[in-house]
Amino acid sequence: MHKASIALMTALVAAPLAAGQLAGVTLPDHIVAGGHELVLNGLGLREATVLMVDVYVAGLYLEAKTADAATILKPDSTKRLVMSFVRSVGKEKLAEAWTEGFDKNAGDQRAAVASGLAALNAAMTDVKKGDVIALTYQPGAGVTVSINDREAAVIPGEEFQRVLYAIWLGPAPPNIPLREGLLGRAASN
Repeated sequence: MHKASIALMTALVAAPLAAGQLAGVTLPDHIVAGGHELVLNGLGLREATVLMVDVYVAGLYLEAKTADAATILKPDSTKRLVMSFVRSVGKEKLAEAWTEGFDKNAGDQRAAVASGLAALNAAMTDVKKGDVIALTYQPGAGVTVSINDREAAVIPGEEFQRVLYAIWLGPAPPNIPLREGLLGRAASN
């Protein structure tokens, strides 16, 4: 082997993989879901209570980057929202948060997505710091809910996916910087 080849191989092995980082959580820039390569659109930090307690770092993966929430909420492409928890949260609190998010973002579709919300809440378990919940939508298949890479539920429905992702991207997100980060409009820390 030539010295130049060895130097190039060493540089390639030593080079860090591109990734997004926020609040001590690092997510890869690209993943594969449902046979599609997805790109990290943005990262956001979920803060709760008036004390602004960090709960999780969310990363939104899409087939193509966009800052347009309406485009993301359409049911025509694969997408994944990953929540990496930076603190422990009980399953009751998770179910409470899902229900609140659906109440704020479902509008007149609340009754139509009620069974999907019930399935989502039933899939929840207590999460600890470092645990990951992933919500992956594939057209025609629905939303796969995974907890620490273990499938917990598959919930069908285009309207369900729209309301689910609207929790973060709709008019009433848990906090505005979270939505802006997921839309790629905020700088990562």
